[in-house]
Amino acid sequence: MKLISIVVPCFNEQEVFEETYRRLTDTLSQLDSSKYDYELIFVNDGSKDLTVDLIKEKIQLDPKVKGINFARNFGHQIAITAGLDNCKGDAAVVIDADLQDPPIVILEMIKKWEEGYDVIFGKRRERAGESQFKLLTAKYFYRFINRLSDVDIPLDTGDFRLMDRIALDQFLSMRETYRFVRGMVAWIGFKQTFVEYDRESRFAGSTKYPLKKMLRLASDAILSFSNTPLKIATFVGFITSVIAFIGILYALYMRLFTENFVEGWTLLMISVLLIGGIILLVLGIIGEYVGRIYGEIKRRPLYIIKEKMGF
Repeated sequence: MKLISIVVPCFNEQEVFEETYRRLTDTLSQLDSSKYDYELIFVNDGSKDLTVDLIKEKIQLDPKVKGINFARNFGHQIAITAGLDNCKGDAAVVIDADLQDPPIVILEMIKKWEEGYDVIFGKRRERAGESQFKLLTAKYFYRFINRLSDVDIPLDTGDFRLMDRIALDQFLSMRETYRFVRGMVAWIGFKQTFVEYDRESRFAGSTKYPLKKMLRLASDAILSFSNTPLKIATFVGFITSVIAFIGILYALYMRLFTENFVEGWTLLMISVLLIGGIILLVLGIIGEYVGRIYGEIKRRPLYIIKEKMGF
């Protein structure tokens, strides 16, 4: 009998938790019980509401439910990692608690897994209940990161996916601090495919990825999977140096061969401001990489678990 682990990161999900549990169990109960068993691992990522209490209640009622309670909020990508670290399944599925990704799609993923695929990710056809701004930024972000990176990250996907144990173990061997799970899974390779589905609106509550968190995730994705920004910084620095050299030649010409020393002041100011701005920009890009190096070499644990429940 094969074990399917379902990992559900949770952050302030009390409004949707009961429905999430119901729909997951209804879906998984459709599996052939002679071939499959399952476990539900809810990871409480420092919720401020009653999410952890609801998890504890379900553990008392359902032996298939397990819980991980963080000491504080560590973030969505870390919560996914913690759940996968502690799962025992022959395959693991990551799905958010907000029910935007329909649990019934898990059955299609398992069918693809039975066909021999190691990674099956959900690919969105439609995305209901999301603003035009988010739709456009999501669409062009993946195309942008694929242009920068050597890793081909599937378009129009999230973290909703199934991983076979052999692929999962390779993913878990990567312990980098700044994590972009969908990019890391793409990087490991193996036999990958997708299942298309229509993404639904949130069942309840509000998005856990406001603009600030979206920008941080985008930053982690770009800086973790591409050194193109450093190459751009080098190129911009070279072009600026050429412009500055031309400015120096002009200043020398005005000083040595003309009597008009005031002319050129505008060019001088433009050159100073331009070069100063470019230097700060390049230092900022380098600083982002240095900051990540600093974060990695400290070797702090990715997360701290306050309690494990039901294991």
